[in-house]
This record gives sequence, structure tokens and C-alpha cells, in this order.
Amino acid sequence: MANFKERWNIKSNWQVFVILVVFAVTGSSAALLSKPVLALFGIVKGDVSNWVYYPLYIILLFPIYQVLLVSFGFVFGQFTFFWAFEKKMLKSMGLGFIFPDKKNPE
Repeated sequence: MANFKERWNIKSNWQVFVILVVFAVTGSSAALLSKPVLALFGIVKGDVSNWVYYPLYIILLFPIYQVLLVSFGFVFGQFTFFWAFEKKMLKSMGLGFIFPDKKNPE
């Protein structure tokens, strides 16, 4: 628990618990929501090859997860943490142009 608190700059054990719950709920929800979204586009597991279905499922899972992470973070009162986490994660993936640095405008 101390590792999480130190790494994430968190003050209480309760906040660590809430953050871990948000990660769990977000992952499960994103996985559940991806299937109906694929079905909306006519891509159903039994109708297309697994070589088509699973890559599309994983690609779709990523943006759904990002939106849900910040949304559930807001609902659970941890928006500031998850917004900073989201920006850091996207920057580490090379998508930092989405959040330009305010200190160094170009």
C-alpha cells in the first residue's frame, strides 16, 4: 500500500482503495461495452473471423477505457488523479500532442 501511496502521491489508504476500485470497474465496463459497440457496426464474434474480431475488439477497447476511466474517476471523486494519470499515460504512448504543454507554447 505504501508503494502506491508514494508513487501516486496519495495521502490516505481510502483513496488508494477508491482508485483501485475505479480501475477494476473501468476495465470490466470497457470490456462489456466493446461487444455491443462492435455489434452496432455489424461485427459479431460468430459472423467474422477471430483474426478480424479480436484486433477490432482490442482497438475499440482502448478509447472506451480512456473515456470511462476519467468518467468513473469523476463519479468516485478522484477526477484530478485520473485526469493527470490519463495525460501522463497518453504522453508516454506518444500521444502528447493531444495535451500541449502550457508552459512551453509553440
